[in-house]
Amino acid sequence: MTTHEFRQAGGPVPALAPDGDVDTESLPALQAQADTALAEHGTVLRDAHRIDFADSSFLHLVLALHDQGDLKSADPSIAVRHLFQLVGADTLPNLCPTIHAAQAATHTSHN
Repeated sequence: MTTHEFRQAGGPVPALAPDGDVDTESLPALQAQADTALAEHGTVLRDAHRIDFADSSFLHLVLALHDQGDLKSADPSIAVRHLFQLVGADTLPNLCPTIHAAQAATHTSHN
């Protein structure tokens, strides 16, 4: 079962932390939470270490969010890293090794 949650990452911008599979079935909930974070904070922090599987719909969401605002992706799982490498998205500038690094980068980009 896939869950999506917001959790505090040591700062004012909550992290979106999907858990499990992220595919066309689970994407609407993730999209809604990402849209909310973008509207409220101008930033989306995505903690990706608990994603077991991600398909092209997830990749499309990531690229769309990257174009719409400040997206920071943290600690991508092996599945997410593999997906990003397949399409060359592993070169996006906002990939961070940890959620704390993503939070720090968010503070830096808004100051």
